[in-house]
Amino acid sequence: MSSSRTVSLVTLGCARNEVDSEELAARLAAGGWTLRGEGQDADVVLVNTCGFIQAAKQESIDELLSAADSGAKVAAVGCLAERYGTELASELPEAQVLSFDDYPDIAARLDDVLAGHKRPAHVARDRRRLLPVSPAERQATQQATRQAAQQAANKADLTDLPPGVAPASGPQPVRRRLTGGVTAPLKIASGCDRRCSFCAIPSFRGAFVSRRPPELLAEAGWLAADGVRELLLVSENSTSYGKDLGDLRLLETVLPELAKVDGIARVRVSYLQPAEVRPGLIDVMTSTPGVAPYFDLSFQHASGAVLRKMRRFGDRARFTDLIERVRDACPDAGVRSNFIVGFPGETAADLRELELFLSEARLDAIGIFGYSDEDGTEAATFPAADKLDSGEVARRVGEFAGLAEEVMAQRAADRVGETVEVLVEEALGDGRYEGRAAHQAPDVDGSTTLIADRPLAPGDLVIARVTESAGADLIASA
Repeated sequence: MSSSRTVSLVTLGCARNEVDSEELAARLAAGGWTLRGEGQDADVVLVNTCGFIQAAKQESIDELLSAADSGAKVAAVGCLAERYGTELASELPEAQVLSFDDYPDIAARLDDVLAGHKRPAHVARDRRRLLPVSPAERQATQQATRQAAQQAANKADLTDLPPGVAPASGPQPVRRRLTGGVTAPLKIASGCDRRCSFCAIPSFRGAFVSRRPPELLAEAGWLAADGVRELLLVSENSTSYGKDLGDLRLLETVLPELAKVDGIARVRVSYLQPAEVRPGLIDVMTSTPGVAPYFDLSFQHASGAVLRKMRRFGDRARFTDLIERVRDACPDAGVRSNFIVGFPGETAADLRELELFLSEARLDAIGIFGYSDEDGTEAATFPAADKLDSGEVARRVGEFAGLAEEVMAQRAADRVGETVEVLVEEALGDGRYEGRAAHQAPDVDGSTTLIADRPLAPGDLVIARVTESAGADLIASA
């Protein structure tokens, strides 16, 4: 096979997909493929798709069609490809549809794509059934999977890694950074054991499996050596970390160790389930130097009746109590969440509960999403009489998005006068810099503009005083 094979890797969706893309990039580089940037001419365009909600699915399909229009060969990986398999391949004959199981041999799979050898797409299946139901029995199965992946990787000679590629956790998995910068996601687990009635993610991402602490520390050290100053811990459910390793408090142990990694200034945790947030975890997240007091809590609603239909825990009173416990431990702690409106059977009283919660909770960042049926979920089978039409769902999204903007702006205004730690990300010129305070996560939250009377550089962690706010964003003086 010619050494001039080129591939452009397009990543859609969440930070978990970003990590997957970096692993794919490393395997491709080790297999002799030359990586091109998004939009650059390449022999093959590999699209790492998202399959979370309808808008994300459509974006993925549009990206695949656009890639095909460029004249390049096209392959689809990621959640949409895994979730629909042969169905997606039938609808998009322009693309080769690959499974998560193809990742260890991705270089060979793209060799086939480039050569015009069309492989049958995989038949979608419930990946929760690939591992034992008992979390304690999963690690042995995963070890066998790792060994098989190692054997496949050795065929690609990953022991002789090209420049820019380094072992992330022993010899496997490998990872090649695609974006640079002073922040990077670190995947601590994959899959989910929860059975929320609206969510299909567990069926195509599989059962929950934790990565072992030594793997995380090794990868954190590699990222730090590449200039990373903040780690964003990602998974489908970070509060479940360690349960399959026999230690439900393992996250509380690992966080301080990650914060001690040489070169790492801040560690941030994403996606916490409110039902699983333990007092000990609150203590660690609010008192450990280097761990951001940042609580990304997946509330989804505030009405107990709606949450029960969602097969989730809580209500307005319980969520308010949780936030109060967090702020009792650290008054300046950041809190963000996402909410679904338009869920089947949602009433005016339910919306009032959500409105009261948003008005009282003083969240730093809020995402509002409209409900839509997802294939294979329990909620999709609810009676048609309970379903709201798309116009009404859109109206509710608009109403609560407006409320969310007001709440976030007010919370930012409340921070004027506070002292914050800002991680510098970019120089804007004229003594101005863009960065993020501890309550601002990359990509999903606001940012802070620093005005400094001394030169700063990306990666500097600076103490500053908030002087103004603009929407959810802050202006601070260092």
